[in-house]
This record gives sequence, C-alpha cells and structure tokens, in this order.
Amino acid sequence: MKHIKISLIVISMLAFGISGCKRTLDQPVLGFYSPSNFFTTDANAQFAVNAAYAPLMFTSGTDNPLWVTGDVASDDAIKGGNTGDQADFESINQFNILPTNSAVEALWGKNYDGVFKCNVVLDGLTNNSVVSESVRKSSIAQAKFLRAYYYFVLTTSYGNIPLHLKVETPEELQSPAKPQDSIYLQIEQDCNDAIADLPDPSAAVPVGQVTKGSAYALLAKVYLFHADLANHYQLAAQAAQAVEGFSYYALTNLYTDNFNDATKNNTEAVFTVNHLSGGQPNDLNTFFTPRDDGGYGFFYPTQDLVNQYEKATTGEVDPRLDYTVGREGVPYYDLGWDPSWTTTGYLCKKWVQPLSVIPQNNRGQGDLNYEVIRYSEILLIEAEALNESGQSAAALIPLNKVRKRARESYLYDQSLTGYGTVPDGLLPDITTTDQSQLRDAIRQERRVELALEFHRFYDIIRYGENYANTVLKAVSPNFNYSVNKWFPIPQSERDTNKKLGL
Repeated sequence: MKHIKISLIVISMLAFGISGCKRTLDQPVLGFYSPSNFFTTDANAQFAVNAAYAPLMFTSGTDNPLWVTGDVASDDAIKGGNTGDQADFESINQFNILPTNSAVEALWGKNYDGVFKCNVVLDGLTNNSVVSESVRKSSIAQAKFLRAYYYFVLTTSYGNIPLHLKVETPEELQSPAKPQDSIYLQIEQDCNDAIADLPDPSAAVPVGQVTKGSAYALLAKVYLFHADLANHYQLAAQAAQAVEGFSYYALTNLYTDNFNDATKNNTEAVFTVNHLSGGQPNDLNTFFTPRDDGGYGFFYPTQDLVNQYEKATTGEVDPRLDYTVGREGVPYYDLGWDPSWTTTGYLCKKWVQPLSVIPQNNRGQGDLNYEVIRYSEILLIEAEALNESGQSAAALIPLNKVRKRARESYLYDQSLTGYGTVPDGLLPDITTTDQSQLRDAIRQERRVELALEFHRFYDIIRYGENYANTVLKAVSPNFNYSVNKWFPIPQSERDTNKKLGL
C-alpha cells in the first residue's frame, strides 16, 4: 500500500508542477517508490514538499469550495448563478446539508489529501540521513506548517475529526474522531515545530513558500479560535506581535494591491496561495465572472454586507466597498454592468480579473493569488486578542492602523473622486476602551476588511451560539447552532471508516 501511494504522489506532483516555486517540472518520474528509495536526493525531497502545497490551490472552484463554506454559508454572500446549478452549494446557503453534499465531500477530500502529502514528507525525512540537513529541516518545517493549516480548515469545518500523523495502512485509517481540542493542540505543536526551521520573511525563497511569519500568523489565528483555554488570547496577541516584529511586513498603501496580478506578491502577503496562468490558475475567476463574460456567475454579495461599510459625513463610502463589491453605477472592471447578472444587485470583485488581463475565452486561467492570511488580518487578530485579554487601550493601536490605511486610499488612489483629500469624518480612529463596545467595533472591522475572503462563517461560529443564532437564522430559519456549527462529516468517510463513531 505504501508503494502504491508514493507512486501516486509522484504522478500528482507532475500534474500540478511545483506549487510553491517559480519553476515548473517537465521531467517524467518513472517507477514505484517507497520512502526508503524515493527520499534519496535533495531534489526528490523538494519535489515531495512542493506537492504538499498543491491542495491549497483553487484550480477548481468545485474541488476547493472554501468560498462556499466560508462565505455562502454566512450572511455575506449567496450562491447565485442559475437555479439548479450546483444545487448542493445552495443547500449550504439554506442549511439543508446532508453528508453527501458535494461541497462537504470536496473540502474534506482536498484537505485530507493535503494531510497525506505532508505525512509522506514527514515519514520520508524525519530519520533520513541521505538528504542534506538544510533541505531535510526546511522540508519537514514546511510539511508541518502545511499539515497544521489543512487540519485547521478541517477542524473549523467539521469539528471532531480523525487525526492522521503518518502514512497509514487501511487498517490504521480506521480511526475514531478526536475531540477538537486535541486537533487544535496538534496544530499548535506543528506550527511551533515549524517556526524553528522556516526562513525569515525577507529571505530569498520561491514565491508562495511559507516562512516564519506564516507560521506565527497561523499560530495566532489558531490561538484565537482555541481561546477557550486559559491564556490563549494572550498567546494569540504574542504570536501576532511576533509577525509584526518582522520588519518585512507592512500594509500596502492601496488595499487593491492584494487583488491585482501586477502587485500581488507584496509586503502584506503573509500566507499566500500562488496561482499562475497556464500552470496553477485560479479558477475562481471563472466562477465569479458573469455568464455574459465567460464565467459561471456565482457568488453574490448581500445587501447586509454592503450596509456594513461606513460613510463620511459628506456621504463618501468606505472605499473598501467598491474595491470588494461590484454594484450599479460603479465600473465593474472593464466588463460593463448589467443588473440581470445578479439577484442581490451586487457582484464579487475580489478574485475576478478584467477582460484585458484574462480574456473571455480564457477565464479559467486567472492568476490572482489567494491570500490565506494578510497582514491586516494579523493586526485585527492582535486587536481582538488584546481586547479580550483586558488590554483594550492597547488594542486600539493595531485596529486603527487598518482603518487608517482604508481612509487614506484617497491619498493614493487617483481613481477616487476627491483624490488627494480624505473626506471629513471617514473612518475615524476608534477611541472607546469599553471592552464590549470595542469587541463590536473589531468584529465590524474584521467583517469589512476581510469581506469575501472566505472567513465570515467561521468567525460567526467562533463568536458563539447567541451571535450565530442572531445572524444566521436571518439567513435561513433552518439554522440550528448545535447541528450546523460544524458541517457533517462526509458520507464517504462514514462508509469507509467504521471506527468513526457516527
């Protein structure tokens, strides 16, 4: 069984190329491999760890439906598209979710495939004395980080899940679901292990390769989600501050630099999925583009999301609205505007590219990166963690950095009416140190800053039952916190894993 699995992973590497590198492979690899005869060179070790990046990709909007579980399930977006298209995605929107749901199956399979690829690397290199020490340590660190991320997606989506820490036989794969606390603890351990041997963010590494900053960032987010344990808010703040401590990171002057193919690899990209046209394209460009312009026309923002954006005293809206959402009266790149494209009156602009960049007959070749964690999120994690640990005055500093960048778009974006002057009263600094009021302000800021980046549903759930019921019952009366806080473990796992306990 191990020989078969290793041969399959080599085939997978050839299919995807090198996901975390600037080069791609064009040399065939023949034969069957076991850990003992595959991990014999630095090049093979690098091939294997690069393959572990592949499941991060959005080369298919159906195979990686994080946009569905993260935002369609929330109050920020609906599935959109024609009635009947991807009906399982609409079922998630309505919280009528069966274990056979295709999105539920795909997200599970995608991320456990990532876990497996990481375990192949770890099994092959942990006690390896053939591969050079520098490559061995770097590869193990990357694999541990990626495994931590895949498990983070899995446990925040499905709750109590099986934990696989090595390449297992079919008998070993028969495994009960572990409590979510134990999954989080393993994620935290993997992140901490990875930090020691990952490079600094400023190091010359291939585009998309994770760094110490990536690991501290994921650790900060995990501590925030696992904050029911003592001192985890303090640990989240410390991990976020460790990211800040790398002078490499900074907010870009233009929010839109993070969603532009020409400026995507910038100082705000802390953990990014690197997409390349013709290699590992971003298929979300197809999914979110209107049908008239070569897309499928999915993913409509809601009126409730649009209502969250603040306005100046003279009426100018937070510029992040029009950077994020397409609406009538505002250019939707160079695609024009047709009200029939959307039933909510809005379209998603993030992850969509102009026709001048990706033409209508080639929409599936999008090359925008997916920013898993941006530096602005790190600042908001720090603000939330400080506020929740009783340091509300300190929390204002990172929070207001995010607001400052947003309002100062008027000083850098020449396309804005009134360019050169920040409108009066637009996005003023938050000053309250009342913990409850500041909590609401931070949640509000997180929602608009990270809108349509696939985080919202997971945030709603971690805010607790009362918050989730208030928000999500307005989306669908079917929502039941005890049932829907996690997606059902897929039927495929239920059928094959007899020790699952369901």
